[in-house]
Amino acid sequence: MGVRLVTILLISACFLGGASAPASQVAVRHKEGSVHGFLVLSNLDGTPLAEGDLTQVPEGDRITNRLTYHFKDGSRQEETTIFSQRGSFRLISYHLVQKGPAFPHPLDLSIATSTGQATVLYTDDDGKQKTAVERLKLPQDLANGLVLTLLKNVPPDTPPTEVSMVVATPKPRLVKLAISAQGTEPFSLAGFSHEAVHYVVKIEIGGVAGVVAPLLGKQPPDTHVWVLGGEAPAFVKLEGASYLGGPIWRVELVSPVWPKTAARDSKNDSSQKH
Repeated sequence: MGVRLVTILLISACFLGGASAPASQVAVRHKEGSVHGFLVLSNLDGTPLAEGDLTQVPEGDRITNRLTYHFKDGSRQEETTIFSQRGSFRLISYHLVQKGPAFPHPLDLSIATSTGQATVLYTDDDGKQKTAVERLKLPQDLANGLVLTLLKNVPPDTPPTEVSMVVATPKPRLVKLAISAQGTEPFSLAGFSHEAVHYVVKIEIGGVAGVVAPLLGKQPPDTHVWVLGGEAPAFVKLEGASYLGGPIWRVELVSPVWPKTAARDSKNDSSQKH
């Protein structure tokens, strides 16, 4: 899931506070494995904007997660997250690319936790390409590209959980994410009722900037995520911004739709055999 986001959160960002617990790695309760899923990204009114293709490939305790959105207007968002899951989830590397008319400022963000280097390639308001490189002291709870995975492993009855994230502002900056469960909400599948846990994610900017951001209208909006619990938790829906200052978009699971002619051809072939 960036997101991410999904995200930066920048692709998928936000979490609720209150009395937040100290930042810490999220324990692995449900190991990740091979996945190939399909998503749809839409406006809040339900108008589809992009199709999403998600693949996840394990190699030992290392997982490579790739999420690509193909927009109708030709825009593209690609997010590649490599992480380990030995006892707790730990980010190894992260790469996010956003380009096309859907994104006012094309962005390329890469993070290497082994060196602490975060690099942002972006286009400024004058259309000039810029590069910002920062060597950061990255904590082990870094959550870029991992938010949806972490939410499947955060019990809804635990105190608010706090993790870290690098965002591009456009300069790479380390912020905190406060994650809090907000109870359950009903939804249905083929007419059968289910309940999903509703999580809220808030970006906590911190410092003087964090104090003045809400006053200047620059506090990022919260991201809302719904997860179906149980022995094998599953992502259900996300509502949040895909880039700083962007609109709220919705991400949901989607199933393939077959042409009606395919069903007729199959029926005809069957009848001819008899």
